[in-house]
Amino acid sequence: MSKQQFRAIPNVQRLLEGGAVVALCEQYSRHEVVSALRLSLDTVREQIRKNDHFTLPDFSSDEFIDDIRNEILGGRERSLKLVINATGIILHTNLGRAPIAEETIDAIREAALGYSNLEFNLNSGKRGSRYMHIEEILKKITGAQAAVVVNNCAAAVLVSLNTLSKDKETIVSRGELIEIGGGFRMPDVIAATGAIMKEVGTTNKTHLSDYERAISEETGVILRNHCSNYKVVGFTESPKLKELVELAHSRDLYMVNDLGSGALVDLTPFGVKDECSVQQMVRDGVDAVMFSGDKLLGGPQAGIIVGKSKVIAQIKKNPLLRAMRIDKLSLAALEATLGLYRVPELAVERVPILKMISEDKASIKKRSNALLKILNKQKRIKAWIEESTSYIGGGSAPMNELPTHVIKIESEKHSAEKIARILRKHTPAIVGRISEDAFVIDLRTVMPQQVKHIQSAIENLV
Repeated sequence: MSKQQFRAIPNVQRLLEGGAVVALCEQYSRHEVVSALRLSLDTVREQIRKNDHFTLPDFSSDEFIDDIRNEILGGRERSLKLVINATGIILHTNLGRAPIAEETIDAIREAALGYSNLEFNLNSGKRGSRYMHIEEILKKITGAQAAVVVNNCAAAVLVSLNTLSKDKETIVSRGELIEIGGGFRMPDVIAATGAIMKEVGTTNKTHLSDYERAISEETGVILRNHCSNYKVVGFTESPKLKELVELAHSRDLYMVNDLGSGALVDLTPFGVKDECSVQQMVRDGVDAVMFSGDKLLGGPQAGIIVGKSKVIAQIKKNPLLRAMRIDKLSLAALEATLGLYRVPELAVERVPILKMISEDKASIKKRSNALLKILNKQKRIKAWIEESTSYIGGGSAPMNELPTHVIKIESEKHSAEKIARILRKHTPAIVGRISEDAFVIDLRTVMPQQVKHIQSAIENLV
């Protein structure tokens, strides 16, 4: 370690007196320049400690000034950035789940730019409820008697069970004790509600009689959970929802269903099977149905609870509701998204994730061929189209695969892993998948206006 080198490092004040650094202070803020200088000098000191032969940079050089400028610009960058999802996973949880409709973006902008009647009744001139903006449209679309909204579906489950089953038993099938993203497990969520979980049946088979035998004077709720990212197949059985509703009501219990995904339109024509709609659950008589705003509904993050009037009224009185309440921007976004569902055909056309789900294989192939022609003009890469599979993802419609066409790319210079790394650093970042040593692009999840960025990124790659 060279003491002479340490002594040769100028202090921050001396650097601030240099003409180039003075110019930086005029262009940016003095605070940012000082922070960047300190960080740079700390890096130099660390290099000296690690390497006795380290050569000090020229602190007056253009290169050093550029490093300081880049450090300042890097500090100004937002951490949350636009990503182009070329994975073919429509509801990619790590990439923010559902992109939202243009109408939804307009509603967020309007709510954010000024004041709103969030909790103010314009007719009476008195205090109102934020839930009044959303309840009527939810009732109309789902057929439920009442509705309330919180900040996510886990919160919806928490406040519902805390209201209906605190210090009482909640009966749930062993086959539905799921673990959701981030390691959160349904048994832990139930415990947090203050309810006493009572497991029935087995992993693959739970009969109506299992529920019947489990009911006691301490029981408050029968709970059914959506099976999220998996599906039990083969030797399996579970009661029909309507049978559970009838059983619960015959014993003066509440029937609660954590649907999770929240489909509000019939997705069967697009190849999505066995996904029960919210409307069907309401018709079956479920007391409270909980579902997400940012899954199959295609809106913002939210936890929606629809059901019987007396049940929703109780939930609205729970003090926990305030801790979980939805904010004004999410509320504006949810109302605008739901507005598209007044006409189901309009929702399929305007809600991005529904448009992705409904796009047929021929359309994707046509778009892929257009991009392929451009990519094949590039030297040192090989690109071709193959049939493949897209996935809905996001804990929705497990086992449902959508046929697609993908573009596969190989490079003479880069491995598939390196291509993926380079494209993640592009602006905007592009995330695809890797299969059989090739980088894969599925345009099902790429919006038409984003294709030009993929083209540009591949051009830079070669």
